[in-house]
Amino acid sequence: MTVRVRAARDDALLVELGSLDEAVALAASLRAEPLRGVSEVVPGARTLLVPFDPWTTTASALADELRSRPRASAERAGSRDVEIPTVYDGEDLASVADLLGWSAEELVRRHTGARFTVGFVGFAPGFAYLVGDDEALVVPRRATPRMRVPAGAVAMAGPYSGVYPRESPGGWQLVGRTDVAVWDVDRDPPAIWQPGDRVRFVAVRAEASAPDEVGDPSPHRRPGTPTSRRITDPVTTPPALEVVSPGLQALVEDLGRPGHAAMGVSTSGAVDARSLRAANRAVGNPVGTATIEATGGGLRLRAHGHVVVAAAGALVPLTVHPSAGERWRAPLARPVALAHGDELELGPPERGVRTYVAVRGGLDVPEVLGSRSSDVLAGLGPPPLRPGTFLRCERSIGPGSNAQQGQYSAHSVGVVDVGDVGARDPGSLPAPGDVVELRVVLGPRDEWFDDAALDLLAEQEWEVTDRSNRVGLRLAGVEPLRRAAAFVDAELPSEGCVTGALQVPPDGQPVLFLADHPLTGGYPVVGAVQASDVGLAGQLPPGALVRFVPSALLA
Repeated sequence: MTVRVRAARDDALLVELGSLDEAVALAASLRAEPLRGVSEVVPGARTLLVPFDPWTTTASALADELRSRPRASAERAGSRDVEIPTVYDGEDLASVADLLGWSAEELVRRHTGARFTVGFVGFAPGFAYLVGDDEALVVPRRATPRMRVPAGAVAMAGPYSGVYPRESPGGWQLVGRTDVAVWDVDRDPPAIWQPGDRVRFVAVRAEASAPDEVGDPSPHRRPGTPTSRRITDPVTTPPALEVVSPGLQALVEDLGRPGHAAMGVSTSGAVDARSLRAANRAVGNPVGTATIEATGGGLRLRAHGHVVVAAAGALVPLTVHPSAGERWRAPLARPVALAHGDELELGPPERGVRTYVAVRGGLDVPEVLGSRSSDVLAGLGPPPLRPGTFLRCERSIGPGSNAQQGQYSAHSVGVVDVGDVGARDPGSLPAPGDVVELRVVLGPRDEWFDDAALDLLAEQEWEVTDRSNRVGLRLAGVEPLRRAAAFVDAELPSEGCVTGALQVPPDGQPVLFLADHPLTGGYPVVGAVQASDVGLAGQLPPGALVRFVPSALLA
């Protein structure tokens, strides 16, 4: 097959190959002999997603190099046999059997009789795309993804079977469930399988289902959980922030955990990295230091000891409630010194939706796979903050007049120029009802949509719905995007997706992927928001309207 290279964003290409083996082999080749400007790659069923640095190379030059790179079938040494005891009682079992023209019993017999191989890992950490040797076991994905699929669900989609590692959204057909923990970050290695392993599903009765020896699925404290020990003495204990109220949602976020795509782990991190950097600069931290990402209003923090904080991002009223004295309004993107017992409150956003609260010295929470970020899809890092959570500060400043008086000063916390913190003007962020333009690079699957649909993508305003989250913005248009006639019933093999990708499920209402999106997906991506606009997309509140401005990257 002729290698095709498609645009995936203004800083990423998708290489279309002839087989899974070629995709894995090209990925191995790029790891062994990296190309200048290329970062971590993501294999798909017959593709390879190749992010690159546009300051180092160009899309056209990189495309030429990728086309000429030798490809050989990958050798897979050290493969193992894995058994998955499965209770076949999934809610889609009967409908899947009907689609295949079988009884439910025949479907179970064929599924347990097939031999599967781990092709690649994506969607979520430990989620393996299992390729079977029974060519009849092919079913379409659901027309509309479920918002919640339980951990351990055994599912089918296209030619693949898989096991959901944790509760998450998903569009696969559910045929059963297992108690095997296919992913556990406290285990070494965290995943029970790797590409090339051989897998069998074994039917068991519900009362006989038990944990497999390869993993212990018993509940345990999520890795990276902040300590909840109460701190009472500001002199003899490290300073800390107590979460009085988390508001709508509050998470610990840094710039993410790149480098783990082979295990199905996405980078995650702050949705609006620019605002995170601005908050850290304001308190004198390294720009990637972990902060609190607050979605919506209502976050309230109490200082234990003397701490310096700054908030950047959404346009929110920021109020300090001193332990003694009158409350006062604090500025955004400026350092604010809090004395012991003072409280900081974020009101409802007037514009934007996410605010980043940095504390001088950073938050002392455990790292998971090299990052303190919370990934809500993967379940990695600290869980959402709750009332009573204590977040220790790694360094502190001593009490001084500014802290005691509840004032802020650049010089008091060692920030040279707090006006030059790179913060986006919060007054320029969108409010519900505002129309925001986002630049979009068409591809890699824009050919799945006819000219009328591509015109509609650009001409129609798309509303951000209240079903949006860190995984993606669910958009709604008066007219859905319709596929071209040749692709109406087509199934797309899973392939890598970038942050900002506009994935279009069969209902035609796009999902704009944000920081916690799956690494791979099986619905066509019509385009992707340019890298420089992704942070702005992450500040779109429900009710905001989007108008896309398309462009092409490759001729």
